Amino acid sequence: MKIKKYSGEEVQFDQEKLIRSLIASGATREIALEVINEITSKLYEGISSRKIFRLAFQRLKNRSKATAARYNLKSGIMALGPAGFYFEKFIARIFELEGYQTRTNVFVEGNCISHELDVLIKKDNHVAMIECKFHGSYGIKSDVKVPMYILSRFNDVNKKGYKLFSLGDMISKCWLVTNNRFTTDALEFAICSGLSLMSWDYPEGESLRDRVNKFNVYPITCLTTLTMAEKEILLMEDVLTVYDLMHYQKAFSVLKLSQSRMKNVKQECTQLLNR
Repeated sequence: MKIKKYSGEEVQFDQEKLIRSLIASGATREIALEVINEITSKLYEGISSRKIFRLAFQRLKNRSKATAARYNLKSGIMALGPAGFYFEKFIARIFELEGYQTRTNVFVEGNCISHELDVLIKKDNHVAMIECKFHGSYGIKSDVKVPMYILSRFNDVNKKGYKLFSLGDMISKCWLVTNNRFTTDALEFAICSGLSLMSWDYPEGESLRDRVNKFNVYPITCLTTLTMAEKEILLMEDVLTVYDLMHYQKAFSVLKLSQSRMKNVKQECTQLLNR
C-alpha cells in the first residue's frame, strides 16, 4: 500500500517504522501492535501520513495521554510558531539544561551591518550564536542557501569583541537549528564550513528529538489535556515547557481550570516528567 508523505511523495507503507515510532514514544510493543490492529481497517491506498498519525494518536490518547503527548512532540514543537519566537526561546531552554548561559534576540553590530541573533550561548568562556530556522509546515527542508546565509552572518561578527554575557566576549562558533530537516547539500556544506547543526533527527543521538527526550524538556504545546487557547495563554506568560507548568505556581492560576481538569493536566505532566 502506498501512502503520501507530507512532502507529497508517495512511498510504501512501512508498518514496522510506525511501530518503532509508537514504542519510541513510550508505548510497549504490545500496545503498539494493538494500535496498528485498530487502525488497519481505516487505511487505504494513497492515505496521507498525517492521517495515519492522527489515527494512531487518538488510539494512544485513549490508553495514555503522556504517551500520546510524546508521540505528538513534533507537532507540539511546530505549534511554537507561527513566527518561531517561542521556538527560539525553547532552544535556549535546551541549552540551559546542558549548562550554558543563554540570551535570546540580541542585536549586535558586525563589521559590515547590524544583526539580530536568535540565541547566544556561553560555557567555559566560549560564546556561540544559534540561528533558528523554524518551519510551520511538515515536509519542508532547509536547503543549502540557509547555511550559506548563516555562514556569511557569522563571518561578519566572529572577529569582534562584544559585551554579551561579559565584556570582551567573542562569538567563536555558530549553530544552525531547525525543527524539520536539512537537505543533503545543506548538511554537506554546513559540515564542510564548520557550522554545527541540529534538526529534528540530526545528528544521531543528539538531535532535537533526542535532546528533548533526554532532558524531558517537553513543550506545553504537546500536551493533550489543554486547549490551544490555553497553551497560548501559557506561552505569553513565558511558560514554555511542562516543567515550567509544574514548577511555577502562577502557571496554573492564569488558566482558571476546574479542579478535575487541573488534576488531569497535572497527571499528564507528571507522567511525562517521570518517564
